[in-house]
Amino acid sequence: MTTSASKLIIGLTCLSLLALSGCRGKTSEESASGGVKRPIIAVIPKGMTHEFWKSIHAGAARAGQEFGVDIMWKGPQKEDDRAQQITVVEDVISRGVKGIVLAPLDDRALTNPVRDAAREGIPVIIIDSGLQGQDYVSFVATDNFQGGVLAARRLGELLKGKGEIFLIRYQEGSASTMERERGFLETVLKEFPGLKLLVKDQYAGATTETAFQLAENLLSRFPDVQGIFCPNESSTFGTLRALQEHGLAGKIFFVGFDSSPKLVQALRDGQINGLIHQNPVKMGYLGVSLMVKHLRGETVPKVVDTGVYLVTRDNMDEPEIRALISPDFSPLND
Repeated sequence: MTTSASKLIIGLTCLSLLALSGCRGKTSEESASGGVKRPIIAVIPKGMTHEFWKSIHAGAARAGQEFGVDIMWKGPQKEDDRAQQITVVEDVISRGVKGIVLAPLDDRALTNPVRDAAREGIPVIIIDSGLQGQDYVSFVATDNFQGGVLAARRLGELLKGKGEIFLIRYQEGSASTMERERGFLETVLKEFPGLKLLVKDQYAGATTETAFQLAENLLSRFPDVQGIFCPNESSTFGTLRALQEHGLAGKIFFVGFDSSPKLVQALRDGQINGLIHQNPVKMGYLGVSLMVKHLRGETVPKVVDTGVYLVTRDNMDEPEIRALISPDFSPLND
């Protein structure tokens, strides 16, 4: 057989094999050595520092391990940096990830980037905090309004329906905390008319330090306050620090939201009287697992409620509650 004939036969054989495999050459999902890479799903939190986001990351990582996808974990350093989160979304779109799981910093500012992802054929699942528009596959979150209701009822019961209180808000544009604040306010007005809101329109800002500064100022201005509610981890910890600095921790009824080791210890010590808790590990897990199911062509629910809980010193050692306040971070080590 001549050399040219051999080349022709080999070429036809290769074409036949390509046809049998769907005429697929090397794609972006294949390594240079010919092995198939795992699909990449980007998970974009609001920030990178708080324990809440570490729990989200752990849940996402566990789902990645179970469903055979790689997780690209990337977000802004600070929870008020809308521009940086938009840049992160634009970056992962340009990288051609298979899907995006996003906790939007702002319910309006992230609308266009999510729409851009949809136009590029990259599906988005929203977690934690709502987004305007409908350019996403599913919304996985806590019933944040109900979280505010639980906080108001806890504070109202502790004060026996009478007293002067603060609502220290988080920051404008954060849909999740706005819902918590709304649930708290509406419940106070409806169920506890004897509670007087000394403060209801002050924002703690995105960091523990700004929350600490605001709480210090408010405690100096209103020394007779009897109860406080804060709607997220950073505002809760900043306010706890201010109470400790003023020698008021454990003397003023205090209900916070989310947890960290220091907040859990303060609850055990009686310096915090209740923590409204989400299930961020479940939230991160479902964000990724539902994305994988969607990519496989399965139908996924438009809204998923991941649950909300009141944690007190009385129930914090129950197995279900202990799993929430002491989450398993081992998937982050694998």
